[in-house]
Amino acid sequence: MKNTFMILVLSLLFVSCKQEVKPEDIAKLNGYWEIEKVVFDKGEEKDYKMNETFDFFQIKDNKGVRTKVMPQFDGTFLTTDTFENVSVRFAGEHVFLDYKTDYTKWSEEIISLSDKELVVKNPQKIEYHYKKAAPINLLNDGKKTK
Repeated sequence: MKNTFMILVLSLLFVSCKQEVKPEDIAKLNGYWEIEKVVFDKGEEKDYKMNETFDFFQIKDNKGVRTKVMPQFDGTFLTTDTFENVSVRFAGEHVFLDYKTDYTKWSEEIISLSDKELVVKNPQKIEYHYKKAAPINLLNDGKKTK
């Protein structure tokens, strides 16, 4: 009985802690995102200490693109030819990013979105945790990065 009560309380806590993503939050997607970790469906985690590429989102009116970019030592980014068309879809309490390329389509659910953090989950129940990235200037050449 005591265990059942504890499970019920914990379940309610997890359900009530889910962040609701609102239409006005979608603008927070715009910018550079660096992957921090991946959480697999059975709970295993893979941490990313350093990334060669970031994801750059540019969304307007719930449509846009996600592009892979490579940060440079002078604070700039090189853009690759890899990109996906993205549309944002609201389905009840859930928000999805629908991706489309010339070759395939897929979706990811936005689990949480803030100014500094993005968590998405794919249909295989794999969560991708991102942090907002900013250009850095390791050359210290006095120029301000954009």
